[in-house]
Amino acid sequence: MSIGNSPEDDRPSIGRSLQQARIAAGLTVDEVSSSTRVRIPIVHGIEEDDFSRCGGDVYARGHIGTFARAVGLDPAPLIEQFDADHGGRPAPTPAAPLFEAERIRPERRRPNWTAAMVAAIVAVVGFVGFTMFSGNSGADKTKTQVAEGPTTSRSPSPNHTTGKPADPKPNPSDSAIAAVPKDKVTVKLSAVDDTSWISAKSHNGKLLFEGNLTKGDSKTFTDDRQLDFILGNAGAIQLFVNGKEVQNDFQPGQVERLTYTKGDPVTG
Repeated sequence: MSIGNSPEDDRPSIGRSLQQARIAAGLTVDEVSSSTRVRIPIVHGIEEDDFSRCGGDVYARGHIGTFARAVGLDPAPLIEQFDADHGGRPAPTPAAPLFEAERIRPERRRPNWTAAMVAAIVAVVGFVGFTMFSGNSGADKTKTQVAEGPTTSRSPSPNHTTGKPADPKPNPSDSAIAAVPKDKVTVKLSAVDDTSWISAKSHNGKLLFEGNLTKGDSKTFTDDRQLDFILGNAGAIQLFVNGKEVQNDFQPGQVERLTYTKGDPVTG
């Protein structure tokens, strides 16, 4: 859908402003696509005020901001103009039910009072029986010692050990993903700031996951050789690759295509 200028507004359109800035900066469409990682057809569509190829308003805002920064424009007025032309910024979408199964807590079981009462009665009977048996044994032992005389106790030798020392407890790992298998590639994605659409594929192109990762949720993927990802809102994602956090400068709304293998984290 192409967006034109309204009669009441003589401002240049978003696409026209970006195109003029690109030409003034001496950049080609291919160079803009290479520097922003926005595909060439999407760049052409934005310059023609056709945002249908962006995949939705959220991604359109991200592409506009990335395009504007690449050609030296302030993205804020262009994004405000986009919101005004498209009915304003939408309210945040509710969390997708895709991950609700992972957060379901087990139902609390009600206490079994009958079993508790039976256990208490057994404990009382056992205590009474033990007390009576200990009393009888103590009396017999006293009589025996009186008849035979006092016995001397032997102190244990200083070098004598009465038991095997307990094994030291291992220190807990700083991160649950730190113990990843060495013969596989393991990637953990966490949405820390906002919702992000992600796509994950194995080395043979099999789709492992595609959908929204809402704020506070995480997904972990493992493959024998390689994992490929597309992050729709890369600025909201925290990455752990093969047990190590990957530092990045992804921006909100930025689309990133990433590839990781069994070696050190390598950005694709």
